[in-house]
Amino acid sequence: MRRLLALLAGLTLGASALGAAHARESRQERRDRIMSGANIAGVVAAEIAFAREAQEQGQWKAFRDFATKDAVMFVPQPVNARDWLKDRKEPAQAVDWDAHQVWSSCDGSLAVTRGGWSGPNGTHGVFTTVWRRQKKGEYLWELDQGEATAEPLKAPEFLEGNIADCPVGHDPRQRGTQPAVAKASNDGTLRYDWTISPDGKTRHFEVWMASGGTMKSVLNADFKVEG
Repeated sequence: MRRLLALLAGLTLGASALGAAHARESRQERRDRIMSGANIAGVVAAEIAFAREAQEQGQWKAFRDFATKDAVMFVPQPVNARDWLKDRKEPAQAVDWDAHQVWSSCDGSLAVTRGGWSGPNGTHGVFTTVWRRQKKGEYLWELDQGEATAEPLKAPEFLEGNIADCPVGHDPRQRGTQPAVAKASNDGTLRYDWTISPDGKTRHFEVWMASGGTMKSVLNADFKVEG
């Protein structure tokens, strides 16, 4: 998590410089610009706060506090996270995690993070989390999944941030006019889907991002369904 904090500090400094360039815009214009554009720093900040609360206040409390009302998690079958987490007893030690990659829609309404996690007794694995921006600008997760791996996921030197191409004629100071679509960003530049194989043993997860005039697959992963 220290690496995420360092990245966030760098992104914050960059945001300060951009703020000077927009010093003359009105408060409403600034809010509309922030609310309509990609915000990698905001997603990273949400990931940091999520992981920190898990360590300081309890793993399942953090999952509840950062989940949307219809968030989905897999245990191993898909369940409504809030229902499953209600009154869930906290583990003696929470898992810790660190995002390695972030993909964001052009308008910033949807983002996906991927990284590694570590738990008690030397366990480790990989996770992916889908984040959706709320009406007030904060990010909450709407899908979370992970699995154990034989070896720890190797962390990159720097977190990789990826932003989808914007639609033609997109004005970053104006909110998108398209309605939110399940499993897609408001502007349609980032989409995801998950399916379970007919035999029930594998869950497939895929993310597509607008790039070069088409939707390209940027994350394609299979998770074993056990239990």
